[in-house]
Amino acid sequence: MLSTNHSLHFLRAYVRLRKAMNARRFAAIVAIAALFAAAPPARAHHSFGAEFDFNKPVTLHGICVKWEMINPHSYITVDVKNDDGTVTQWSVQAGAPSFLYRNGWRKDSVKPGDELIITGYSAKDGSHNAFAQRVQLPDGRRVLGGAIIGATPPPSPDPSAPAPKSNP
Repeated sequence: MLSTNHSLHFLRAYVRLRKAMNARRFAAIVAIAALFAAAPPARAHHSFGAEFDFNKPVTLHGICVKWEMINPHSYITVDVKNDDGTVTQWSVQAGAPSFLYRNGWRKDSVKPGDELIITGYSAKDGSHNAFAQRVQLPDGRRVLGGAIIGATPPPSPDPSAPAPKSNP
């Protein structure tokens, strides 16, 4: 009789343990599913041609407002003075930080208040967004802003030529 009670006790303990393990496994699965459901959606990464136009080259002479060296692209926000004296703020996308670093950029290459000359391509939608192909930094260095496969870089700004009177 002692062995039967012992076996029955063991069997009940085993069933409780299995239920507890299944409950923990289920809770773990629910927790993982909740994490995936709560995670913010990843930003879509589009090709150059989806957002910018090779047929809309632009040269911006402006003052840096903000410089963000972040993945997947870096961004420069510049204030560009128009002919009528008003200021238009442009958001200029540059390459990935690893690309920029290999091409001479550092986090301290640009600071708010720095004057920049940016050559690149305007957004297809006509907004004040551009892709930087080349940037002339405050110290005079010209560095690549981003690689566009198959693109012919826009002409370099000629330092001896007078600055254009207006920006698009």
